[in-house]
Amino acid sequence: MPHLVETMAHVGVAPWHRLGNALPSRQPIEVWAEQAGMDWEILQAPVQYQTYTTDASRVLSFEGQKVLYRSDTHAALSVVGSRYQIVQPKTVLEFYRDLTEAAGYELETAGVLKNGRKLWALARMGKEAKLKGNDVVRGYFLLATSCDGTLATTATPTTVRVVCNNTLAMALNGATHAIRVPHSTTFDPDAVKKQLGIAVSGWDSFMYRIRLLAERKVDTAESRTFLQKLLGQPQPIPGQPMVQERAMKRVQELFEAQGQGAELTAASGTAWGLLNAVTQFVDYEKRARSSDHRLDSAWFGSGAALKDRALQQALHLVA
Repeated sequence: MPHLVETMAHVGVAPWHRLGNALPSRQPIEVWAEQAGMDWEILQAPVQYQTYTTDASRVLSFEGQKVLYRSDTHAALSVVGSRYQIVQPKTVLEFYRDLTEAAGYELETAGVLKNGRKLWALARMGKEAKLKGNDVVRGYFLLATSCDGTLATTATPTTVRVVCNNTLAMALNGATHAIRVPHSTTFDPDAVKKQLGIAVSGWDSFMYRIRLLAERKVDTAESRTFLQKLLGQPQPIPGQPMVQERAMKRVQELFEAQGQGAELTAASGTAWGLLNAVTQFVDYEKRARSSDHRLDSAWFGSGAALKDRALQQALHLVA
């Protein structure tokens, strides 16, 4: 089965089942572009088709549409409208150049999904907080885009729990701090960075909420009610099993003892531990065709949405 992750580079321990090329820390953008497989361009051409008659053939253009393709392999990526604004692979990495050179950021992973249809880079912001039992949470920033219309260019402050590399988008008051630029408009890195300053300023408030979760005790009955609300089928079909029974059972096991870091003081029997049981399940165990399909879901798809719902539901426990 083909992998969704075509190429990837990383610093430190290899994530997602050891996919990608290992790099020393603090490498220049040019090295990241080569090692992450992002040293190519997205090109465009008019969509054309050929017609036939009994005595001739003609090549015609499909007005208002263009095909995007890779400069290195010439592989087609998508067909989009003529107004579609392209964000190049190197643009994703160049976004971080001044942040890594002058603002204390450090790239930790970058790569290509779906043969070039999705691109991302993740950088550590230099923000870090410790919960009880030395449970460390670090701040990151994810920039991702697509060239097939499935994802706006999205800049998202993200947290990573060091003990298990669980990822969780920062969110407060029911809304994420994500900055989304649709492909109908031109991506302006400087404008996004100005908004980024506002987004990152939410770190202290976010970590205050996380500390509240680490203080909030949750017993077995309450955790099961939480998971039923989060994962249970809203309207069960008579005679058919709950579609999420396996997921609820596994998350409960991760919460009670089997999760990475479940024994730490901040996580053991707390709302923070319950939230991390959900995120570990999504990031590492949720059913997927492969580990890179799971990555795509955990960052951009149904897994990301599930983690966000779990966070909002957990925050209601300490409201």
